[in-house]
Amino acid sequence: MKKYIAESFGTFWLVLGGCGSAVLAAGVPDVGIGYLGVALAFGLTVLTMAFAIGHISGCHLNPAVSIGLMLGGRFDKKDLAPYIVAQLVGAVVAGGVLYVIASGNDAFSLDGGFASNGYGEHSPNGYSLLAGFVCEVVLTMMFLIVILGATDERAPAGLAPIAIGLCLTLIHLISIPVTNTSVNPARSTGVALFAGDWAIKQLWLFWVAPIIGAVLGALVYRVIGCKKEA
Repeated sequence: MKKYIAESFGTFWLVLGGCGSAVLAAGVPDVGIGYLGVALAFGLTVLTMAFAIGHISGCHLNPAVSIGLMLGGRFDKKDLAPYIVAQLVGAVVAGGVLYVIASGNDAFSLDGGFASNGYGEHSPNGYSLLAGFVCEVVLTMMFLIVILGATDERAPAGLAPIAIGLCLTLIHLISIPVTNTSVNPARSTGVALFAGDWAIKQLWLFWVAPIIGAVLGALVYRVIGCKKEA
């Protein structure tokens, strides 16, 4: 159970830290952190948790990552369902904590989206469904390639959390304007359940696209990362 609990706490931290920075700090006049700050916040949540719980659960924090690692031969399929459940629990609890904090300000409104992911009129910069789909698939694929490469036994020891955290930061720098960046179905679900309405209606994309991307990333790394025969 320790690894499932660790995954739940880790995903809680990712959603609270990343989405919390977007809801609470990004738009503050004059001193708000903006897109760059939110991107860094997401990267830092993964980096810090990778050091904190990587040796306990592997620090997936993301159903798509768990699926990709399973297909990449790095994760036992018997743990897949419990990991996804644990990640969703952590994400939804974080969404609830964030809602309690945010609603303590009289100016707070769910009309702002509550850091939910969206496309079309709910994309931060009005990007289409196709643009959002391609963006989420490609960036999740690259994320899995980086994760599998950085955690390969041939990679420099101890540096994987830094590479993975910086990769997630870069992903957010690219895609916040497009979809508000998911690449993580748990992250999307954790806030969409509180935002309701359109966020739930569009949630399907942020399950389908990251999972497809994770599958592609695992397949690519199985080709480029395979060891040569002695």
